Amino acid sequence: MDVMPQQPPESPQSDHAPPSSDPYDCPPQTSSLPGSEPPAEPPPVSLHTTLRRAAVGAVAAAVLVTGAVVSVPDEEKEAAPPPVPGPVMRALTATNAGAPASLADLTALIGDRQSWVGTHPGDARSWAVLGSAYVEWGRRSADAAYYGRAEQALRRSLDVQPGNRGNTAAWVGLAALANARHDFVTAKKWGEKVRARQPKDWTAYPVLIDAYNGLGQYTAAGRAVEKFTALRSGVAALSWTAQMYRIEGRRKDALAIAQDAANRATTPAEKTDSLFRLGELAWERGEPEEAVAQYSAALRADRAHPPSLAGRARVLAALGRTDEAQRDYRAALSRRSSPAYMLELGELYESLGLDDDSRGQYTKLRRTLAQESGHGVDESLLLGRFEADHGDASRAVELLRAEWDRQHHSAAAADALGWALYRSGDSQSALTYAQQAADTGGGTALYAYHLGMIERSLGNHGPARRHLEAALRTNPHFSPLDAPSAQEALDQLGRTPAGDPQEVPAAPEPTSPAAPPQQSPEPSRTPSAQQGVLMAAPAGTTGTTGAPAPPASHAPGSR
Repeated sequence: MDVMPQQPPESPQSDHAPPSSDPYDCPPQTSSLPGSEPPAEPPPVSLHTTLRRAAVGAVAAAVLVTGAVVSVPDEEKEAAPPPVPGPVMRALTATNAGAPASLADLTALIGDRQSWVGTHPGDARSWAVLGSAYVEWGRRSADAAYYGRAEQALRRSLDVQPGNRGNTAAWVGLAALANARHDFVTAKKWGEKVRARQPKDWTAYPVLIDAYNGLGQYTAAGRAVEKFTALRSGVAALSWTAQMYRIEGRRKDALAIAQDAANRATTPAEKTDSLFRLGELAWERGEPEEAVAQYSAALRADRAHPPSLAGRARVLAALGRTDEAQRDYRAALSRRSSPAYMLELGELYESLGLDDDSRGQYTKLRRTLAQESGHGVDESLLLGRFEADHGDASRAVELLRAEWDRQHHSAAAADALGWALYRSGDSQSALTYAQQAADTGGGTALYAYHLGMIERSLGNHGPARRHLEAALRTNPHFSPLDAPSAQEALDQLGRTPAGDPQEVPAAPEPTSPAAPPQQSPEPSRTPSAQQGVLMAAPAGTTGTTGAPAPPASHAPGSR
């Protein structure tokens, strides 16, 4: 299959961009990207023009630098400051450190590699870099159209140089692509192929961690985190460790490590991700004011970071500041058309009695999920959750059983399937799945609520009361629809009597050091492309401040 380079996404704009004299430059059609200011007038230079000028400038600079090396005395050379790295070099440097690249630098890297493989189609490494960059762009923009481009580029890389002949970067890229599409079995396969061939290649471990977590294989995920941190240090290692502790329910340890990561972060992208993680942890602990502070700090580092906007919206709604919450949700969705954000905003509208708005949001959600499915993304988990609460519960059970049969046994999958079974009227079957989710989900309020409601329907009033109390104790505002429902159910059951021998206090957190999380049982039967792959931050942390230009319809291989 002939794969030609695709049109790169629009680059972020800057107040310092010079005016454009290129007749083909036009204003961007999307909002500004990460860390950027509103577009200046006249419109800034396009990526095409920027790359063309950069190429000319690079040649001129190379000539000048070469001449300087020959003619400048040693003492002057030693006094000269080091050159400032360009965006492509910054993206590669971040990648080789396991850190997130800014979206501006990622855009430049895509354009650079597109141009290169257009004239050097036999460069397997560059095809792998390009494919991996497409995966990262698609993931951070919620534009699944880029996944098709990524797959083509990665397959071309392997056509030029097979993985068993040293091109493991393309295998890592395919693992990242499979994770982005929620195909965790395939991601595990590619990641383990890399690990078997090169066990000290650190790039294999982030994709394996995501795959193992998606499959509910928490023991394996914990070991992969330990191996990664043995091979790499710094903010990336701290971030993965904090994520592991979060899954284990070790909130104090997760907080300490996440704070350390934030303190050590040096780039805006690292700082944003680290502060966002602190906001998530504060929200899960039921500390809304602290969560708002952390999300807002992340937005000061990147004022249009979609995950932080959506996170702050969630907390503002909990604080009763619903107008501000709606504003932040709309801002997040204008930059990333995430189905998860659509569902949250729809449920906020529903909680406020804005039925027309909620129905409109749910219609957009269904349409977006259908589009993503067309690009190979498995959104059965989110669609099943939506159907269970807002649509056809029997359809939700069908979707989620199929998900379970694909070996997706995470706490989230167990919780969703258990809840769908309960909503469809099969509480007895639901109980085992809900119990697994509560046992392995890190003390999540939603999982405790679901388990409590299922136990209540079965007449197990003591355990139901305890789990509903645990949900509201963990986070009294965990959902605009479900938190009031939990309170109502608890009021009907009555509070646990003081001194009740069945009363169970909050479980103590494991002390450090502790074993990695246990795998859940099944409930019922250049720095040039040296690494050649862009690594994602821990799942759910990295975002983008804008949407890329849609794939050009005239570009060969685009969808």
